Amino acid sequence: MLIIPVKDGESIDRALKKYKRKFDKTGVVRALRSRQQFIKPSITLRQSKLKAAYKQREASKDEQA
Repeated sequence: MLIIPVKDGESIDRALKKYKRKFDKTGVVRALRSRQQFIKPSITLRQSKLKAAYKQREASKDEQA
């Protein structure tokens, strides 16, 4: 359960913004979406390797420029 302390005189919009930010940090929605379908461990490993290679290529491009 998320607890958002609201100060006296603070607007409801500000409190909602705090709530949304805190909720996003928990990662609940991301976890639910990832559990909707099963992805084989070999595929997740392949995707992570491809992502790492892409990041490395981009980093080397930035260093050269």
